[in-house]
Amino acid sequence: MLILSIAILVAIFVAAVWLPVNMGLIGFAAALALGVFVAGLPVKEVLAGFPADLFLTLLGITYLFGIASRNGAIDWLVARAAGLLGGHTALLPLLVFLVAGVLTALGAVGPAAVAIVAPIAMRFSRSHGFSPLMMGLLVVHGAQAGSFSPISIYGGIAAKVLTGSGIEPDPQYLFIASAAFNAAMALMVWLFYARREAVAGTNHEGHVDVPALDRDGAWTLVGLLALAIGALLFKVEIGFMALMVILALAMVAPSTQQGALKQVDWSTILLISGIVIYVTLLDRLGTLDAISVMIGQVGSASLAVLLLCYLAGVVSAFASSTALLGVIIPLSLPILAGGHIAVMPVVAAICIANTIVDTSPFSTNGALIVGNAPEEDRPAVLRKLLVYAAIVVGVGPLLAWAAFVGLPGL
Repeated sequence: MLILSIAILVAIFVAAVWLPVNMGLIGFAAALALGVFVAGLPVKEVLAGFPADLFLTLLGITYLFGIASRNGAIDWLVARAAGLLGGHTALLPLLVFLVAGVLTALGAVGPAAVAIVAPIAMRFSRSHGFSPLMMGLLVVHGAQAGSFSPISIYGGIAAKVLTGSGIEPDPQYLFIASAAFNAAMALMVWLFYARREAVAGTNHEGHVDVPALDRDGAWTLVGLLALAIGALLFKVEIGFMALMVILALAMVAPSTQQGALKQVDWSTILLISGIVIYVTLLDRLGTLDAISVMIGQVGSASLAVLLLCYLAGVVSAFASSTALLGVIIPLSLPILAGGHIAVMPVVAAICIANTIVDTSPFSTNGALIVGNAPEEDRPAVLRKLLVYAAIVVGVGPLLAWAAFVGLPGL
């Protein structure tokens, strides 16, 4: 079962490359075939892995920002934000990175911060000639940079797990480690695209005109403010909050609904739902537990940490980083119990490996990048994001391990 389930996952990606079929549809079919015909599970249990929270987030956010895009509210916000930099619009990528990082450092859930900043960043990409993929990646890496602050959700989870295991956490170390690593990743992304744009002769400097805002646009801005307050301050689920704002706008500004539903990226929702259902089925069948047991049997503590980093990275690319944190950190406790390896560097490496892959289009953050990209650019952004995610899954855990465990231990 272990080998078969992993082989099918690989086959899903291969089939998606060669066949003009949505990968999510293949994932649905594979999950039903493996779960029902091989494992003997009822269809209801197989479909229990449907990511309802992610579906709600993508539906609500792309719907709401479709409204904001059509009535000029996003254009107005973009122009105002760009105006703060004067003529130095080349600094806009840094701005979106910092804003996303500050939001998560102050306690915002990563997807909430990305959902708020990504639509504006994507509009920056269109109005100033930036790569939409670069802007999206800087938003996500910015959100990750602040995600392990002492008052953040990720930081709180890590501290709680360690304290419950009798280990004294060092929240500042974890925060600085994650912030530095993601800043380095963002810098590499920016340098890569800055070099390409310099060769192409792209110029980001220039005057920014502030567009006019009508009544519908003004109401939409009020709705976006309510979305931010509800998600960031009151911790309301971002997708649910977005749908509440949409209903409110339907009452006070009915014309905002015209054509907005067409902005929902149903193909991305299908893609993510199918793959997440299949990976959830792997967890249900014990595939992930079997891999964890195999890692625990490795003799070298340093090598075992590297394998845990890869387990965290690969699984998190398709599943919830938040949920996985509470599982993957305890798996390292037997390794730490020997006292041969420092605690916080190991925790930092595992936590970073777990979250650095949130740029995957199968995670909420990555899906928001695709969903908020200009409609004509979405297929290209999705393809490029898949390549980037594959690279990060392949080398990200290794880099995190090398930075905090491997190289310091030499």
